Amino acid sequence: MNGKELNPESSPQAAFGARIRRLREARGWKQEELGERMGYSATHISAVEVGRKMPTLRFSRSADLVFGTAETADTFESQWREMRLGSMLEGFPQYVGHEGRAVEIRLYNIGIIPGLLQTPEYARVLADSAVRRGAITPEQAEERVSFLAERQAALVRPRPPMVFVILDESCIRRPVGGAAVMDAQLAHLIEFAAQPNTLLQVAPYEIGERRTLNLPINLLTLSDRSVLCYAESQAQGHLDREPTSVMPMLTAYHQLQGESLSPAASMSMISELRKGIT
Repeated sequence: MNGKELNPESSPQAAFGARIRRLREARGWKQEELGERMGYSATHISAVEVGRKMPTLRFSRSADLVFGTAETADTFESQWREMRLGSMLEGFPQYVGHEGRAVEIRLYNIGIIPGLLQTPEYARVLADSAVRRGAITPEQAEERVSFLAERQAALVRPRPPMVFVILDESCIRRPVGGAAVMDAQLAHLIEFAAQPNTLLQVAPYEIGERRTLNLPINLLTLSDRSVLCYAESQAQGHLDREPTSVMPMLTAYHQLQGESLSPAASMSMISELRKGIT
């Protein structure tokens, strides 16, 4: 297929490929030359350019480095995220872009284990349940599970972020997927909490009205020490960068840490729950 046959407006994937081709040809590079610079074969470059192969996060970041678009407002990585996450809530693709580079991550969840801590089996049960309800398609379910694995992998880096997690007690008591899935998920939480860059606490039911947050939130501290807040309801997501609204959320998070069980007591509660499952 030549460049004239590729319609960039036919799909986001085609638009991505057409942009790669346009920038490559503007520099007078052959597909082999671009492949050498990016670490891919000419065949792979060709497949992406004509829309036969879906670009990956690694491919997108490599393209940004080669074409000098990494620090621009229109990166290949952001284009890829919009393509992959177009069906997700507003603000989430932008949040995920920052999440992979944050130096500190603070999570608070109610009812469901946070995505970054979910086992593949737990995530699959949730995705399949959404399909049965008609909320997403089977294809979107596959995308959701695979992308979650990519998010988790992005946190395994030479200098990993410090990750603080507060789980409402409902997260660990709500059965998801049966005994085997829940036992493995709780075991994974214990393994997560044992890492040197993590701190996991349970906010017990008994704190009652002292619970300072009534919706799940994610807080990111970036390398310049700025803080972003992402929160979502059932139908809406919102990424907030404004200090006047973000800092009170950070304060509320710290207050909730003080009301929550200690890390040791939290692990004891989770371990006791595992005994009741097995």
